[in-house]
Amino acid sequence: MEFGDFRIHPVSDGFFRLDGGAMFGVVPKTIWEKTNPSDEKNRVLLGLNPLLIQTSKENILIDTGIGTRNDERFNSIYGVERKPTLVESLNRLGLKPEDITIVINTHLHFDHAGGNTIKKNDSATPAFPNARYIVQKGEWEAAVDPNERTRASYLKEDFEPVMEAGLFELIEGDREIVKGISVFRASGHNRDIQLVKIQSKGQTAVYLSDIIPTVTHLKYPYIMGYDLFPLETLKIKKELIEQAARERWLLIFEHDPNSRMGYVSIKDSNPVFEKVI
Repeated sequence: MEFGDFRIHPVSDGFFRLDGGAMFGVVPKTIWEKTNPSDEKNRVLLGLNPLLIQTSKENILIDTGIGTRNDERFNSIYGVERKPTLVESLNRLGLKPEDITIVINTHLHFDHAGGNTIKKNDSATPAFPNARYIVQKGEWEAAVDPNERTRASYLKEDFEPVMEAGLFELIEGDREIVKGISVFRASGHNRDIQLVKIQSKGQTAVYLSDIIPTVTHLKYPYIMGYDLFPLETLKIKKELIEQAARERWLLIFEHDPNSRMGYVSIKDSNPVFEKVI
């Protein structure tokens, strides 16, 4: 869709599944399963929805999905469906991986940075060789030195080859990446997750990453069990939703399997979603 001076394209890296209890935290299954039915393993379907932003000079990719390097055991555990892959999605828009000039990683968990690299000659190599990859310095440090709680979320082949190739740009705090496209830290899911704000001709859109991963998570109590700082998630989520409703921001969801973007309003103190795509 046209968005001010930009074109924005929701692209796909397929689907995967995570445990429903972990996805919805303190909310009981009898409530969340009404809108998010689970399979026989208690897993709910999630989208892998990166975003492509095209400016007059840049092809910018926000997050890279789960990637194609994972083995059968991994794909079985997470119910990965490779329809389509991220590269196939880009090809449909007439783009090759070499055409991407900037990759913004909101964070480095395997379902957000898995497509950073591809397997070539039995080793991982950057998937977007002409891009500079941008991530928060604090997130990089957390990824390369994880603890027992976070270790399963980080796969070093997703990011270490990118650093070895000299393609990572580590930033600290809020930053404008190119005119009209900026990142801002939004601690909650982890300490140094960054969201992406797109502003042009009086319009604003926000790519929500794992702060509000699906439309269901617009409801304030719905906070993932994966979040390291859930009360901070609640705080930033309320601030984002209230400002988005007040100023009519376009909200872009990374993991919703059915809705990619839309607007929110507040009715009787509760968020109400208006789907666009």
